[in-house]
Amino acid sequence: MGKPKDRDFVEAVEGLIFCVVGYLHPPDRVTAYLKYVPVAEGKWRRGETAYARVIPYYHVSQVENTYGFLGERHPEYLYDCPVRNITVSSVPRDRIKAYYRPRERLESIMKDPGDGLEFKLRDLVTILSGLAGLDVKDFGVTGSILTGSHSPDFSDIDLTVYGREASTALREALRETRRNGGVIQPFNASKREAWSRGREGRFPLGFGELMEFAERRWNYGVYMDTYFSVHPVRTDPEIIEEYGESTYTSIGSVRGSATVAAASEAIYLPAVYGLEGVETDSGPEVAEVASYEGLYADMFYPGERIEFSGILERVEGERSIHRVVVGGAGSEPSYIKRHT
Repeated sequence: MGKPKDRDFVEAVEGLIFCVVGYLHPPDRVTAYLKYVPVAEGKWRRGETAYARVIPYYHVSQVENTYGFLGERHPEYLYDCPVRNITVSSVPRDRIKAYYRPRERLESIMKDPGDGLEFKLRDLVTILSGLAGLDVKDFGVTGSILTGSHSPDFSDIDLTVYGREASTALREALRETRRNGGVIQPFNASKREAWSRGREGRFPLGFGELMEFAERRWNYGVYMDTYFSVHPVRTDPEIIEEYGESTYTSIGSVRGSATVAAASEAIYLPAVYGLEGVETDSGPEVAEVASYEGLYADMFYPGERIEFSGILERVEGERSIHRVVVGGAGSEPSYIKRHT
């Protein structure tokens, strides 16, 4: 059935719904964060079951808030990971009641959409695949539509696209349609401003810096008054690191600046930028910066000078380097931004 992938979903035996994170998974567990819990009354519904979101938005601080809930009620979903040397939430494979795969769900909707939002999703994927010269099988759908708990009245459309080649083609197609107009619309100035204002308190960035991020983001749009997002995901052959090949150990915090040397791996999460010309306030030289925060994914280009703040991490094993982690568990407020 393929390897666990970023933005798959799993449902535990208690009905807790988790979103899969990244590609490093122990043999007997799936690394994932808690997103939905069954409740008596909730905005999201599937059949007779109502759900509430445990976190209002994805951010490392919000994910870590779920650890208290799990530690008190379901400690079996917390795992002291010997590879990452941190505690992470994860679902033991023998406690998975259902596994939700974005491609399978989208294939079902393309054949037989069940409500207005699913019809809209089908039309959007048809348009995007045509614009980018892709097959519908290159796409998937994640979020509440994936689990069937969405509401046609307020839910967004969260798409996945598989592989670097397909993701790059879609990125260029969306940039082109943004320049030339069409049924797929970018945010207008007022929406970009609202998006930036809404994130001023979440990230250690100024309003002007956030507006620049809003301008550079390519993986979102509006289709028939519905917001949609696109999330590149690795294919099985692109998942080249096996769990345990390398270990990751935090050795402190670091600030610095560097020139982006490579950004081909920044399209995924974690978004990895190869660095050169690195200057830091302390510690050994770092080879890369890896962001688990989607805000910084595919946002900086080779040759650009960036500033960063995050956790200094030692990588040992299959490769031996030092790197900076942004948006990782246990990190202080961290960021990547253009050097000015």
